[in-house]
Amino acid sequence: MDAFSPTTPMTTKTLRRHAISIFRAALAAAQPADAVAHHLARRSFARFRNIYVIGAGKAGASMAQAAERVLGGRITAGLINVKDGHVARLRHIELNQCGHPVPDERGAAGSARIAQIAAAAGRDDLVICLVSGGASALLPLPAEGITLEEKQATTRLLLACGATIHEINAVRKHISRIKGGQLARLAAPARVESLLLSDVIGDDLDVIGSGPTAPDASTFAAAAAVLDRHAIRDRVPASVRNRIEQGVRGEIPETPKPADPLFARVRNTVVGGNGLALAAAARAARQLGYRTLILSSTIEGETREIARMHAAIAREIAVGGRPVRPPACIITGGETTVTIKGDGLGGRNQEFVLAAALEIAGLHRVVVFSAGTDGTDGPTDAAGAIADGGTLTRNREARRYLDRNDSYHYFEPLGDLVITGPTNTNVMDVRLILVASEK
Repeated sequence: MDAFSPTTPMTTKTLRRHAISIFRAALAAAQPADAVAHHLARRSFARFRNIYVIGAGKAGASMAQAAERVLGGRITAGLINVKDGHVARLRHIELNQCGHPVPDERGAAGSARIAQIAAAAGRDDLVICLVSGGASALLPLPAEGITLEEKQATTRLLLACGATIHEINAVRKHISRIKGGQLARLAAPARVESLLLSDVIGDDLDVIGSGPTAPDASTFAAAAAVLDRHAIRDRVPASVRNRIEQGVRGEIPETPKPADPLFARVRNTVVGGNGLALAAAARAARQLGYRTLILSSTIEGETREIARMHAAIAREIAVGGRPVRPPACIITGGETTVTIKGDGLGGRNQEFVLAAALEIAGLHRVVVFSAGTDGTDGPTDAAGAIADGGTLTRNREARRYLDRNDSYHYFEPLGDLVITGPTNTNVMDVRLILVASEK
């Protein structure tokens, strides 16, 4: 990592290089393997007849490696659904590659096998469930009467309408046989130990991966309210609409709630989240000589509005030296949403940077960066993007690209996409504002 000294000029090129270094530090801190291994190493497993390892998520491969490192041949069987390409070499646990963010048949088949493993566990057995970001889409086991295609159509509608992750999960849990505590219900009376890598604001147990082993705070009524709030009740498949309406009327059993006795033998533990990544980013920024402020790890809302807010902070620092004087690094986390109106290609991080680039145009020595810790941003091969005050001089059509939600094709020819490949972790996004002094 480059060290900054008063004699070293902080050019825009330097800021860009530093942004990448700071993000890499955040990624390193977000790796879940050590946390999983540390947690399991403190436990005694002698009393269990069989140990099963199941789960889903983009970080499933690295979490499974950690479990194998500790448990080795004590693992009776295991299966984890992971996103395509997010794999590792394992001996005792099988990885099943599936589609994400829209579920596919491979995910459904893997989820059915995961459900079978859980249901086969007995009172003297232990079920270890490894859950990380992406698990909701990677555990597609539709409720009776709903096809995978109908669940896919519902997921697309929810993603396109700008629903938050909490809203999406409320619906997903009530059209599923495995989410919202229902995987724990299948595993009962076995002991269940769930280790969770959080990709949601607030680290709510019932929201991470749609809470397959956690008591569900949401209801059929809440799921119906999401459909109404985004005006898609009449657009979702009839089977989905009918199930949710039946649930509201009490004709279908609810997902298990906190008072359910089955949770007496279930423990859910969060082993990592966005806060750890942001703290590591802040340490790296300080080492590089920046006055650093973690503004928030709970940023959510419409991407373009959040981008304008960040750009306003960048301008305030550059012009007035507030809330910190340059050289400054502002760090935020969380996860924004994009309401798709165009036919372009991109993701929330790329759209954030493009919207911010419009607002910081002309500012000297200011860089805006945003990327997903999972290495993928929307349906693209990029984690995010980077821009500076001079980006628009290289392509003045930014507004047109933004209107089409086509941030990927704006940044691709500029070489300003951030491409990491699969990172085997997922703790939401990291956004950076870097401002150099004028000296």
